Amino acid sequence: MAQTLLVLSGGHPYEEGPFAEFLDAVAGLLPGDWQVVHYVHPEAEERVAAGAAKSADAVLFYDMPGYTFADGTVKTAAPSDAFKAALESRFLSGHGAVMMHHAIAGWAEWPQWSEWVGGRFLYQPGMVRGEAKLDSGYRHDVDYTAELVSDHPVLDDIPRTFEVNDELYLCEVFEDDVRPLIRARHDYVAENFYSAAHAVAGRMFDNSDWPHPPGSNLVAWIKQVHAAQVIYCQFGDGPHTYANPVVRQIIANALEWTSR
Repeated sequence: MAQTLLVLSGGHPYEEGPFAEFLDAVAGLLPGDWQVVHYVHPEAEERVAAGAAKSADAVLFYDMPGYTFADGTVKTAAPSDAFKAALESRFLSGHGAVMMHHAIAGWAEWPQWSEWVGGRFLYQPGMVRGEAKLDSGYRHDVDYTAELVSDHPVLDDIPRTFEVNDELYLCEVFEDDVRPLIRARHDYVAENFYSAAHAVAGRMFDNSDWPHPPGSNLVAWIKQVHAAQVIYCQFGDGPHTYANPVVRQIIANALEWTSR
């Protein structure tokens, strides 16, 4: 009998064909027979609220729900109580999840989400854990070396260092509350990133008047959530990263580990 990999996406643009190929490749790396079930928001939220996460063997969040971007502004919303309860139930039961890339920005009106992820990407200046923070930074198409900084089954058969071309974030990472897995050899300072708030306002690739402090170079970590483990991987901006065989193996390892 096939096991189920539940994938949630939506709220952030991505190239659907290459991402579907990525999912098929990852499922093929998992032991046994796996079926990919993929829902896009708003249906994804409805399906989880109705029990899809409870019945899934593994869950991959590649979504950024709770936002509406229009005319240089951003509006935010929280998920339904049923959605919240469904995820809480999954984690209490000891079944984890994997969160990729822009999932760290999801559900700006639901602080519990960032606690589960282990960090927060801000599209606007806001409060994080009771402290005022500037909006986060982004930088596309960065060539960098990723380095393993832990020994863990998620990193089995992964080279100690490997090359990646991907988008990086200068965002809030709760380093004291997570187990580091992978760091990027990149200088996480404001001049190497662009302001997310400027981008929302129509000023793409602009870091003027944005004195963001230096940030964490963690790009993958484990967060304990109730009886479960959540794994966040910053990899995943587009086709170049989807096709990276090392990234595919890391995500497969993470899904297999959190499905136990």
